[in-house]
Amino acid sequence: MSGPNNDYDPVEVTPLKAEEVDAQRDAALAAIAAAADLDELKQARLDHAGDRSPLALANREIGALPPQARKEAGQRIGQARGAVNKALAERSAVLEAEHEERMLATETVDVTLPTTRRRRGSRHPITMQSETIADIFVAMGWEIAEGPMVEAEWLNFDALNLGPDHPARTMQDTFWTEPAENHVVLRTHTSPVQARTMLTRKPPIYVACPGRVFRTDEYDATHSPMFHQVEGLVVDEGITMAHLKGSLDHLAAQLYGEGVTTRFRPSYFPFTEPSAEVDLRCFVCLGDNSEECRTCRGEGWIEWGGCGVVNPRVLIACGIDPEVYSGFAFGFGIDRTFMFRHNLTDLRPLFEGDVRFASAFGTEI
Repeated sequence: MSGPNNDYDPVEVTPLKAEEVDAQRDAALAAIAAAADLDELKQARLDHAGDRSPLALANREIGALPPQARKEAGQRIGQARGAVNKALAERSAVLEAEHEERMLATETVDVTLPTTRRRRGSRHPITMQSETIADIFVAMGWEIAEGPMVEAEWLNFDALNLGPDHPARTMQDTFWTEPAENHVVLRTHTSPVQARTMLTRKPPIYVACPGRVFRTDEYDATHSPMFHQVEGLVVDEGITMAHLKGSLDHLAAQLYGEGVTTRFRPSYFPFTEPSAEVDLRCFVCLGDNSEECRTCRGEGWIEWGGCGVVNPRVLIACGIDPEVYSGFAFGFGIDRTFMFRHNLTDLRPLFEGDVRFASAFGTEI
């Protein structure tokens, strides 16, 4: 019986020859060392370590060898490829560091230099809301009237039938200027503009008076010592509460959408008689699903402002004959209107000067 045959025919595979493997390894190392940037190194990696590189193809030829020769050839190819991969990693670290240094040197920005870039500004949302309301009045054929914010006591109180003992005259509601004997206040409403208009013009009068007013209120989510309101005044022959109701319904529909109307609740104001509180039909649920509505809290209506027929005493104080003319007046908060329209629950962002808040309302449609 014959023994095992340990002789074999070492098949000559050229890529696996020691000198050929060493040559391919040296060529790869030279190409890697010569790479001047990351792009050239990437190309060297593809040429000498990729799937179609000479060493990768030689590795595939190992299977053509007899079993006894595969181990030596595998070690030779593995060592060569390991040396190439190590050189790639080392050269890549060097080139990446050089790339970052060049970026820091060439892309440095001097933040102390003046810039030509200007942030795009935006108008204050209250300004836009005031102008929107003014446009509605102008479209109705009314005029816009303005007056000073520092006002005479007589125009702010007496001309409007607010007697000397009225609580609004006290320091609890009014900012008085010094010295007190000058009888000058920061206006507590825009009604003095109405008085000035009646003193300087003859009826018919159709004016709206938007503006900034001041009261000694606490500063919180729903109150501010400075806020904005708009008042409307009509003085003409034959003016009734029906004209007032129609004007407010039109204004409500223009501001909040079709179907939004108003209702009156009896109230008292010294400068109007009869007087009423104005409620706005909820513009979210329109009163249909009021129990589930978070805006009107189940009421179906939202308090909006005050109104009434101009008190004859006010007409007389301003030189208008109440036997010939009658009129109506109303007022509501511009800030409150803006909060309603944009579903805000806190008015303080309107006054704190954060440009990020104002920029969100840069355009009024």
